[in-house]
Parts: sequence; C-alpha cells; structure tokens
Amino acid sequence: MLQIRRVKEYEGTEAGLNVVNAGLGPAIVTSSVVRLDGEAVGQWDYHTQQRILSSFPTRPKAHSLRPGAVVLAGQTIFLLSLDEFSDDEHGWFWDLITRRLVIEIRYESLYGGEDLSVTPPGF
Repeated sequence: MLQIRRVKEYEGTEAGLNVVNAGLGPAIVTSSVVRLDGEAVGQWDYHTQQRILSSFPTRPKAHSLRPGAVVLAGQTIFLLSLDEFSDDEHGWFWDLITRRLVIEIRYESLYGGEDLSVTPPGF
C-alpha cells in the first residue's frame, strides 16, 4: 500500500514529496504519469525530471521510480525534495508540489495483476 505525502520541515528543514510503503510487502512499480499544470509530461524518470526541474532557481533532489522499481515494505523515498527548505526562499517549491505537479504511480504486489495507483492527496 503506497502513499504519497507532502512533507514540510517534519524532522529538520527538508521538504518534498514522499512515497511511503505502508503495506506488508513490496510494491513493484508498473508505470507512472507526471502532470505539470494539468498537462501530461511523461513518466517519473530522469528525462522528465530534467525537463521539469531545470528551470527552477534551486535544483531539488529527485528520485526516479521507473517500471520494475521496488519499494520495500516500510520504505520511505523522497520523489522530490529540498534539504534546506525555507518558506521565504522556496515558496515556489511548495507551490510546485502542492498545486502544480502531480505524480501518479501505478504498482502491484509480488503476486501481480492488482493495477493499484497512488497520487498525492487532493488530486
């Protein structure tokens, strides 16, 4: 059971989009779709990240989830994050992950065939 959460200064100054496997077993990514301002721009991979993130004043860290990637039970991964987040300097980033950017991850268990999906809350 994957969940996507928006995290802001939870245990320090880091902020970003976090995927958590809250299930009992591994989740196997089958595909992803990224939408920026409502327009589909590709999968959550290196090339899409380069296109989206290159225009921002500070480059966030990004973690790809390509088809076949495994999120282990209990594992937490930042899909997109800034280590030293500040509301004054990085308001654009919080706007990006709360209003403009939607990452849908499709996945299944080891048994396969479930075709599950997760998006950030509110989308």
